[in-house]
Amino acid sequence: MGGGVTERLPEGSSEPLLPTKREGGGGGEFAGAVFNLSTTIVGAGIMALPATMKVLGLAPGLVAILLAALLTDASIELLVRSSRAAGAPSYGAVMGDAFGWWGRRLLQVCVVVNNIGVMIVYMIIIGDVLSGTSSGGEHHYGVLEGWFGPQWWNGRFFVLLVTTLVVFTPLACLKRVDSLSYTSAISVALAVVFVIITAGIAIVKLIKGQIPMPKLFPDVPDLASIWELFTAVPVLVTAYVCHYNVHPIHNELKDPSQIKPIVHTSLVLCSTVYITTSFFGYLLFGESTLSDVLANFDSNLGIPYSQMLNDAVRVSYAVHLMLVFPMIFHALRLNLDGLLFSSSSPLSSDNRRFSVMTAVLLLVIFLSANFIPSIWDAFQFTGATAAVCIAFIFPAAITLRDPHSIAKKWDKILSIFMIVLAIVSNVVAVYSDAYSMFHRKSSPSIA
Repeated sequence: MGGGVTERLPEGSSEPLLPTKREGGGGGEFAGAVFNLSTTIVGAGIMALPATMKVLGLAPGLVAILLAALLTDASIELLVRSSRAAGAPSYGAVMGDAFGWWGRRLLQVCVVVNNIGVMIVYMIIIGDVLSGTSSGGEHHYGVLEGWFGPQWWNGRFFVLLVTTLVVFTPLACLKRVDSLSYTSAISVALAVVFVIITAGIAIVKLIKGQIPMPKLFPDVPDLASIWELFTAVPVLVTAYVCHYNVHPIHNELKDPSQIKPIVHTSLVLCSTVYITTSFFGYLLFGESTLSDVLANFDSNLGIPYSQMLNDAVRVSYAVHLMLVFPMIFHALRLNLDGLLFSSSSPLSSDNRRFSVMTAVLLLVIFLSANFIPSIWDAFQFTGATAAVCIAFIFPAAITLRDPHSIAKKWDKILSIFMIVLAIVSNVVAVYSDAYSMFHRKSSPSIA
C-alpha cells in the first residue's frame, strides 16, 4: 500500500479505483482524512450503543467499546501491512492477491450488501426523524410535523425525495473522497453536538437528583439472561467498520505513512464519542433506553426547554446522517463498479457510467426506504454478516494465508481470535434477530 499503485498487482486485476494521487503534489490533508474516516465509522451504530449498556451494564459495556476499538485498530494494521507487501492499492486488490478472483469478488459483494443496507437504514431514520413514524398503532411525530402540523410537503415520500435530490445527489456526484472532507468535518461536529446536548441534559438531571443509580453490572439470574448478554456483541463488533474506505483515503495522501496515525486518531475520536454517548445516554434514560436511543427524544425530558433540546438532538443527528451518506455511497459505487465492470476503464474517466450508476443506486435506496421500511429487519442479517467479514474475517484470513510471508506468530494468533469472534457474533446476530422477529422481543439493533 505504501508503495503506490506502480507495484505488482494480482494477475488479471483491473482496479475500479478513482485517481490514486492528486496531480501536482496535493492530496488529502491529515485532518480531512481523519474526518473522512471518522465519518465512515460514526453512522447509525452510535444510537444502538446506549442500549448495549442496558444489556451489559455500564462497566462491562464501556470496557467492551474500548476493546472493539483496539481490535479494529489491529485488523486495519494487518490489512495495511498485507496491502503494502502486495503493492495493492485497494482492499479488493489485497483480497485478490491472497485469494484470487473469488476473494476479490466476495469482498466487493460484502461491501455492496453492507453499504446498501446501511444507507437504506440511514434514509429510513432521516424519514422517521423529519416526517415521523408509526409503530404498534402509535404515531411518533417527526420534527417537521411537530413544527408545522401534518402537511402534504412534510410527508415521508416528499421529504426523502427533496433530501435525495437536494442533498444526496450533489454530494454523490463528487468523484474524490477528499472532496468530502468539509462535509465530513461538519458531520463529526454534529455528532459531537449530539453528545454535548445528551451529556448536558444528563448532568442537569443528575444535579437535580432526577437520575437513579445506573446498573453497573448485568443481572444474570438464569441461563437465558446470560444468552441475552451476547445480543450486544454484533453492535460492538460492527461499530467501527471503516476498512473499505482506508485505501481510498490512503491513496489521496501526500505522505502515505500518515495512514497509521490517521487511523489511530480516528479511532480515539470515535471511541470518545461512543463512550460519552453510551454513558450519558444510558444515564439519562436508564432501563427505558430504547434500541435506537433517538426514539427516546420524542417525550418530555423533565427539564426546561425540553422540546427545543429534543428537536436539536434529532435534527443534528438527521443532518449528521445526510453528511455520512456520501462517504458510504462512494465505497458502494466503487465496489459495485468493480463487480459489474471489472475489465472497463476506471470509473472516474467514464462520466456516463459514473452518472448512470450514481442515479440507479440513489433510486434503489430511495425506493427501498420509502416502500420497504421493515427492510431494517432484513438488513440486520445481511448487514451483520457483511460488516464483520469486512472488519475482521477478511483481514484475518489474508494474514493467515500470508502469501508474502510477512505475518508473525502473534499476528496469526490474533487473526484466529478475530475469526472466531466474528463467526460467534454472526451466529448470535442471526439468532437474536430471528428470535426478536418471531417473538417480537426487543433487542439492540445493529448499524
